[in-house]
Amino acid sequence: MNVIDNSKIQENDIDLGLLLNVLTGAKASPLIFYYDGKAVKPGYHVTEVKVGQFSGLDCGANPEAWAEIFIQLWDIEEGDRTHMPAGKFQAIIRKVTDHVQLDGSAKLTFEVSDGVRPMQLYCAAMPVLRAGAVHVTLSPRPASCKPRDRRLAGENSCCGQQAVTSGCCA
Repeated sequence: MNVIDNSKIQENDIDLGLLLNVLTGAKASPLIFYYDGKAVKPGYHVTEVKVGQFSGLDCGANPEAWAEIFIQLWDIEEGDRTHMPAGKFQAIIRKVTDHVQLDGSAKLTFEVSDGVRPMQLYCAAMPVLRAGAVHVTLSPRPASCKPRDRRLAGENSCCGQQAVTSGCCA
């Protein structure tokens, strides 16, 4: 079974541990997430933190297994609130760990909605401390063909014979 190797995480797809480490040095700084070309509103909420253990079969008939952490952001504006301080975000995650085991190296996915539009899935880029705030850009999490991705990365693992005969990864 293939297990995602998070040591190969890209700058635009960080894990929770890395995010929390960066926030440690900036606890009083506002934490501002960006998605779809705009910043979240100052009253945004972290409404849910979920952990999932997934297993499946990719299009090359390769078994896959991974852990994923989902952080749900509700992009609303309430009263005269400011952007959440980085320390408050850390405290929320710490509270979650009192009840749910979080693997800091698990794949990190943000679910974002303004309460009107459907929730969208995003990955997080490396946080940047700028102008007294921590800025985290979220990018849409695209679909991919894992066997093709491995082949393009130069790994030996590619589409199985079953996928080749079915037309996948041609």
